[in-house]
Amino acid sequence: MAIVCYSNPMTSLLIATNNAGKLREYEQLLACLKIRLCTPLGLGLSLSVPEDGGTYAENARAKALSYAHASGLLTLADDSGLEVDVLGGEPGLRSARYAGEGASDADRCCLLLRELDGIPWGKRTARFRCILVVATTGGTTYSTEGICEGGIAFEPQGSHGFGYDPIFYPAQYGQTMAQLPTKVKNCLSHRGRAVQKMLPVLAHLLAENPDQDRGG
Repeated sequence: MAIVCYSNPMTSLLIATNNAGKLREYEQLLACLKIRLCTPLGLGLSLSVPEDGGTYAENARAKALSYAHASGLLTLADDSGLEVDVLGGEPGLRSARYAGEGASDADRCCLLLRELDGIPWGKRTARFRCILVVATTGGTTYSTEGICEGGIAFEPQGSHGFGYDPIFYPAQYGQTMAQLPTKVKNCLSHRGRAVQKMLPVLAHLLAENPDQDRGG
């Protein structure tokens, strides 16, 4: 899947996360838009937005609207998760909290592998799902979805990426997400696919509504 690029005036977009791994991906995925990416930390924003919605979309929309209102900037937020079929779609919405508060990526991967102990390859099907929401300062929202089908490895492999990347095999690839080159991962990942769908919306909004420079 080719990444389409758009040209528009330099402006700002707030990415509603301080997760270093996500921020690196967004810097790469949005590089073709001539914009300045801001972070909550960079703007001095410290919001507590509960991720207690019943869907990814509800969580992403709540974050996008809260940060857009607080910052006065066009804001992008997402909620994503890993859905394992044999576990009934778990960890799903709880993916980031699967091993409890304060757990590391390695802790979450190890817990999931223990849950799948003894499950054969043919029954380890799973998918990454991402819902992306862009919110304007006026409260209008736009959303896209990205899905990457695959399966769960028997052990972690690779040192790239973050989260569950070391134990997720994308469909038709013989490597985990954490082993793939960055450009390949960005083309096929759930977040990359959601961003690709959102690029035309962002290009239009940023061109029509340039903001004032507010730090970051």
